[in-house]
Amino acid sequence: MSSTYDPNCRRCPRLAAFLDAVQIEHPEYFCRPVPAFGDPRARLILVGLAPGMHGANRTGRPFTGDHAGILLYATLHKFGLASAAVSVAADDPLALSGARITNSVKCLPPANKPLPAEIKTCNDYLSSELAQSPEARVILALGTIAHAAVLRACGLRGGEHRFAHAAEHSLPGGRVLLDSYHCSRYNTQTRRLTASMFEAVVARAATLANAAGGPQ
Repeated sequence: MSSTYDPNCRRCPRLAAFLDAVQIEHPEYFCRPVPAFGDPRARLILVGLAPGMHGANRTGRPFTGDHAGILLYATLHKFGLASAAVSVAADDPLALSGARITNSVKCLPPANKPLPAEIKTCNDYLSSELAQSPEARVILALGTIAHAAVLRACGLRGGEHRFAHAAEHSLPGGRVLLDSYHCSRYNTQTRRLTASMFEAVVARAATLANAAGGPQ
């Protein structure tokens, strides 16, 4: 079984070169593939898009120090999945309980837009993460790219499982894929995604994750 994370991965030449350039400009930044963060025995796994330039790419922890993390961590805290409502640095005391966060693409992409080939290449890591998370019951996909990445990682075809906010899809092993619009600055500022909408999805994910039983 392949690894869930390689801190020295350079399988995507464009992303590797971009990280090298960003590291020169910001030598204090993490500028490497960003590992998953949270409870290793989580029943809920949240899957985002990719590290943000001045967020996870800077801190080395998903959504930490990023605008998208403002709503994410506040909501996780509200439902008892995070020990604090704000995450600003990888060494702050915030911890996740019952939840883990990862990304479809581990490395920062230029303009926050990974190429299809890069998403496919990095899917090996996501596939391994899901395979090595036997207690995970719910996968919450933040956005269409994460939705498609989870389906690919599970060996499913996207055409049979259309993305829609709050949609639920059955996955192999008794798991559930739950969709949400990404909690990005654009989506929250345009109110495509409101706090109440996101809270409702996370509440549903938590309910499903804590339901009796687990993946078969």
